[in-house]
Amino acid sequence: MSGDQPRNTAAMQASPRCGARTHSGTACLAPAVHGKTRCRMHGSAARSGAPRGNQNARKHGLFTQDRIAERRAMRALLGETRKLLQELG
Repeated sequence: MSGDQPRNTAAMQASPRCGARTHSGTACLAPAVHGKTRCRMHGSAARSGAPRGNQNARKHGLFTQDRIAERRAMRALLGETRKLLQELG
C-alpha cells in the first residue's frame, strides 16, 4: 500500500466487539461476527463446539474400583518379586 493513501478504518473500528474474556481477564478486542455477540474465535464459527451426543464425556473405566484393586494387587506382587530378587542376589 502506498504511503500517500489514507486508510479508511472507521467502519472497522466502529464495529461491535466480542463479549468474551481472555485468559488474562481483559476483553477480547476482535470484532464480533455479523449478527452475533462473539468473534470467530470465541464461538461464532459454523459447526463449532462439542460434538452431538457428548462424545467427549464417555467413560473409559480406568478408575473403576475393579481396576484400582487390580493395579494395587500388581504393585504388591511386583514389590514382593523385587524383595525376593534382592534376597537371592
